[in-house]
Amino acid sequence: MNGITPAGPAPLLDVEDLTVDLLSRGGSGRSAGRNAGRIVHGISFHLDEGETLALIGESGCGKSISAMAVMGLLSDGTARVGGSVRYRGVGLLTAAPDQVRAKRGRHIAMIFQDALSALNPTLTVGFQIAEAIRVHEGVGRREARARAVELMARVRIPDPARRYRDHPHRFSGGMRQRVMIAMAMALGPDVLIADEPTTALDVTVQAQIMEILAELRAETGSALLLITHDLGLAATTADRVAIMYAGHIVEQAPVQDLYDHPLHPYTKGLLAAVPRLRGQADDLTPVPGAPPGPGLLPPGCPFHPRCPNAREPCATRRPELSPVPSARLVACHYPLEVSGAP
Repeated sequence: MNGITPAGPAPLLDVEDLTVDLLSRGGSGRSAGRNAGRIVHGISFHLDEGETLALIGESGCGKSISAMAVMGLLSDGTARVGGSVRYRGVGLLTAAPDQVRAKRGRHIAMIFQDALSALNPTLTVGFQIAEAIRVHEGVGRREARARAVELMARVRIPDPARRYRDHPHRFSGGMRQRVMIAMAMALGPDVLIADEPTTALDVTVQAQIMEILAELRAETGSALLLITHDLGLAATTADRVAIMYAGHIVEQAPVQDLYDHPLHPYTKGLLAAVPRLRGQADDLTPVPGAPPGPGLLPPGCPFHPRCPNAREPCATRRPELSPVPSARLVACHYPLEVSGAP
């Protein structure tokens, strides 16, 4: 397990050696459903009670597909999932479909990146919130409606009793995201997965969404897996951070340790490319090159073609995600050189 899972009580959510292979839709007979490329390469992480873990990486690195795999939302015809996902010690990848559905929503819920696509355009938002309550808790329509209106009020949707009857297209992007939060929190889940919850929203609305999310989590004690490419958002929200590159987790650390002393060259490059309030435009140092596509990983370390510290072992031997001091994990042959430690 590469030192991922800590000693002591079992984590609330424990993901070990998770792999996702895309399957080809073309062809027929034996050629149908063949592996079209691995996009998640054996990642491992855990989430404890009430904790926030931020999963950070560039677009296409496998963050969102990993979350979909954890939720059990990938179709068998389009993807093959391997490894282990355990919620309170119960394996979800090997559980019967009805057992997974019972966990989904009530115990593990997800806020999707594109609320407009995630919501059903033919149904009112109130009905969609209330339906989750009715299905999982078996209450009547009147009680489910009352609880849905209450949830809409808690996520600060004005005049919720009237807006209950509106369809998704009548809401702004920020209001649709509030509806998604209300749906996700309707059953008080232990684990909340938020996939880029503030994408395409202006900074003021982003702050409002994260404030609402923090308030509801404080009430329920939910743990949060925050999937983002926003290093600033992770810095103000997360307890721990996992950096993902080309389908691999390359570094995990407590948030302050990682930002103060990155040990992987990719992490260091990401932080160097973040604009700073008092900095100049020419102070930014972009990471050179581009990440490899699915099925096109180089031999050795997947980051070595872009790495300023790369040497011969980096091109031939893939580093394992291994523990280093201060409760950290890094997949690099020369992490101390990256940090500048003697």
